[in-house]
Amino acid sequence: MNLPLALLFYEDLMPGTQLVNRLEDLKYRVQVVSSSDELLAGAASAGPMLILVDLVSKHLDVCGLIKKLRATPATAHIPVIAFADEAEEKLQSTAKEAGATLVVTDAAILLHLNQFIERALQVE
Repeated sequence: MNLPLALLFYEDLMPGTQLVNRLEDLKYRVQVVSSSDELLAGAASAGPMLILVDLVSKHLDVCGLIKKLRATPATAHIPVIAFADEAEEKLQSTAKEAGATLVVTDAAILLHLNQFIERALQVE
């Protein structure tokens, strides 16, 4: 049986590594990406069911990446769950404007990952 794929971008080990474990517990194959090229190419070619991104990055404009995903026909449909520390209100707001399906705190994503995935995957 082929497990659904989740692409995951993070720089901060916590909650990044914990998310990998939780996603695997939920029976997802997890592909961790570390660059914008990897994320965009993986989203277009690997057929992920969802993408999770840490908004806080020293190397990437993650909100810009979300915007690119939404602007590309091959990736526009893929749900994106973005997360950041609750103090990053401006970054969270920018992610919503960029087209993130859900924007949550990094503390909440670990506690409620299954519910967030279900909500992100709902067809509207």
